[in-house]
Amino acid sequence: MTIPTPSDPAVVAVELEKLRGTMAEGFAKVDGSLALLVQRHDQTDRQLADHESRLDTLERSRWPLPSIAAVVGAGGLALSLWQIASR
Repeated sequence: MTIPTPSDPAVVAVELEKLRGTMAEGFAKVDGSLALLVQRHDQTDRQLADHESRLDTLERSRWPLPSIAAVVGAGGLALSLWQIASR
């Protein structure tokens, strides 16, 4: 039995085929990982959009509170001035 030399075309072809299979397997793994990352990115985008809409709803419902506080403060000031003036 003889050991084929690396310069033998059959050996080179076999090694290239092995390399091709290894590369195809590696690309398949990378493609799967990228698909998973894209899926997670889409989920994160949906969550962010949901949180943004919920935050907008909260902000819209809270706008009267500072106005009410200003009115109450102005009323308290007016009442204080009226009491001081009536003495």
